[in-house]
Amino acid sequence: MQVVIAPDSFGGTLTSPQAARAIADGWLRARPDDRVTLVPMADGGEGTLAVVAAADGGERREAEVAGPLGRPTSAAWLLRPDGTAVIESAAACGLAQVPQGERDPLRTTTYGVGQLLEGARRAGTRRVSVGLGGSASVDGGAGAALALGIRATRDDGGGLKIGGGELATVRAVERGWLDSSWDGLEVVLWADVTTRLADAASTFGPQKGATPEVVERLRDGLQRWADVVERDLGGAWRDLPGSGAAGGLGFGLAAVVGGRLVAGAAAVADLLGLPDVVAGADLVVTGEGRLDATSLQGKVVGHVVELAREAGVEVLAVVGALPEPVDAIADVESAPHGAGGDPAAEVAAAAERIARRRGRAA
Repeated sequence: MQVVIAPDSFGGTLTSPQAARAIADGWLRARPDDRVTLVPMADGGEGTLAVVAAADGGERREAEVAGPLGRPTSAAWLLRPDGTAVIESAAACGLAQVPQGERDPLRTTTYGVGQLLEGARRAGTRRVSVGLGGSASVDGGAGAALALGIRATRDDGGGLKIGGGELATVRAVERGWLDSSWDGLEVVLWADVTTRLADAASTFGPQKGATPEVVERLRDGLQRWADVVERDLGGAWRDLPGSGAAGGLGFGLAAVVGGRLVAGAAAVADLLGLPDVVAGADLVVTGEGRLDATSLQGKVVGHVVELAREAGVEVLAVVGALPEPVDAIADVESAPHGAGGDPAAEVAAAAERIARRRGRAA
């Protein structure tokens, strides 16, 4: 039997290549005669850069940028063999970089993402793909816009400061020092959600440390930011599906550099050739750290399920946690205590269990 193994990363414990290898190891312990093909996946969130690099190589370029709290951090972007660039927003403003007690979307910023974009532009690339998932921020992309050269002023005439808490003070924006060469660059935004800007604060704010009161403040700030940006830059971006991705970074980059929002999981799958691989399979195994209903809404698991359905191939899943049943997947096995102290071993054991069940059912 030809088995395709195409998981997402497991919530900061295993990268998707590590998860794919662990699932394959466990599966082959139970079914050693099966032929397995590993296609580690991503949807624009954390781990996207590693997945693309593993697929076709490229040169990792390191840069010192502002992290989510404005402190210097090292972040990488990828210059692919064809001269295009891939940027992972989470590398510059990822939630995993902020200790639990410091998570505050009133303060966190996407400034470092703009710095990575500038690095790619200066390297001469003509096409940049930006993964939007996993950010710690809800600043509407204002930080990235400032780093790119947008000039934003407040009601008091001063310059806009970084952080989602400042958005309600913005009075005007202008292109300022934004390099004119951005007009000739193609920017593709890989969104892992379809959330629009108006819902970004309520959808993503709490997981990034926002209380209900802070969510209201962020919502008002994003609305003010959108009103000013759309008025002064002359466009309508707030209602685009995915404009709320990464706390509104999708909106900011669509407005400032003409970024085109696409489904991240589908874009990465196409880059990796996953549709053709799935079409030639007898079975597909996917997975992620926590499988729930949202997993089917634009994320890796949902897209893998869609591809398998189109090809008439059954899908199984190996996950770290399963808080609720997911009917679209034929069988799911979870690690009984999450990823545990040895996440690769726990995931491999779960894969072995589901493979043995598959063998009994065959």
